[in-house]
Amino acid sequence: MKIKEQLNIEPGKAICYSGFREGQSPESGIFPSYEQIKEDLLILHGHWKYLRLYDCDKHTDIVLEVIQNENLDFKVMLGAYIGAEMNNFGCPWGGFYSEEELAENKAKNLNQIKKLIQLANEYPDIIFSLSAGNEALVHWTDHYVPIQDVIKYVRLIKMGTKQPVTFCENYVPWQEKLHELVEEVDFISIHTYPVWEYKNIHEALEYTKQNYYSVADRYPHKPVVITEAGWATNSNGRGIDPHNVSEDLQAIYFEDLMSWTDEEEILTFYFEAFDESWKGSNEPLEPEKHWGLFTIDRKPKQVMQELFATKK
Repeated sequence: MKIKEQLNIEPGKAICYSGFREGQSPESGIFPSYEQIKEDLLILHGHWKYLRLYDCDKHTDIVLEVIQNENLDFKVMLGAYIGAEMNNFGCPWGGFYSEEELAENKAKNLNQIKKLIQLANEYPDIIFSLSAGNEALVHWTDHYVPIQDVIKYVRLIKMGTKQPVTFCENYVPWQEKLHELVEEVDFISIHTYPVWEYKNIHEALEYTKQNYYSVADRYPHKPVVITEAGWATNSNGRGIDPHNVSEDLQAIYFEDLMSWTDEEEILTFYFEAFDESWKGSNEPLEPEKHWGLFTIDRKPKQVMQELFATKK
C-alpha cells in the first residue's frame, strides 16, 4: 500500500534533522540558537521537502518557529521521545533503571505525548505526521517501553490530533512481534542499516530492499515508510569495520537508495543531515557521530559536494 494512495502524502526528498553542534546536546541542555537552526534549514531548504524531528524539546520549538517565521517550505514528521518504562537486560550498553527512575520516565513520557499533541495542533500546516516514539521496542534498546504502553500513546495521539500517527522502529520487530501495533498506527515506519549488520556496499541496497519488503509484504494493507537509512563515514571499529565506511561508500549508498525509493515512490528519510559529536562514546571516530551528509561544521561531504559546489 502506497502512502500517497492511503494517506494522500506525496513522496519527496526527506531527511532526519538534529541541529546539535560542538558542545551542544539534549543531555546537557545546551541547544542550538535560532540563528544556527536557521542556517541549517537554509542549507536544506529547496533540496529536501520533509524533515524528521525526534523529540518535543526546545530544539523542536525553535525549528518550528524558524520554519514558520522564515516561511520555509518544509513539512515535519514530529516524534515524541519516550524513555524506558521497563528494564531491558538484553541491552549491551545498559538498560537497567531503578523503580524510581522508571516511574519518572513514565511521567515524562506522558508529558512528551501531551507536548506532541499540543505542537501538532499549533502547527497543523507544518507538521504532517506524528510518531509515538523511536526504537523503544527492539530487543537491544536502552529505553524499552512495553508494547501496550506504546499502543496507549498512539491512541492518545490519535484522539487529540488530525495528523497520521506512526511509531518508528527497526525493521526486525515489525516482522513478527508488533502486529498489534500495526493495527493501531496509520502507517508503519522502519529503520534499515545494512552497514550495522556487517553488509558491504555491494550487498547494501539489496539488503535494504529485503528489509523493506519483509515488512511491506507482511502488511499489504498498511503503507510502509523508511524513517531511517544511512551509511556512516567513520568508525572506531565498534560494531562497524572501519574499512566498510567512508565518504565514497556513503555516496554510493545514498545514490542507490534514492534511485530505488524514488522509482518505487517510498517515502524515505535519509539519516542524517549533519554529524553530531555528542552521540555515542567519547572516541572521535565513534560511528554514531558520523552519519551526516554534512560535517558538524556544515561542510558538505563528498555525496553533497557537487550539489553544493556554489555554497561557501
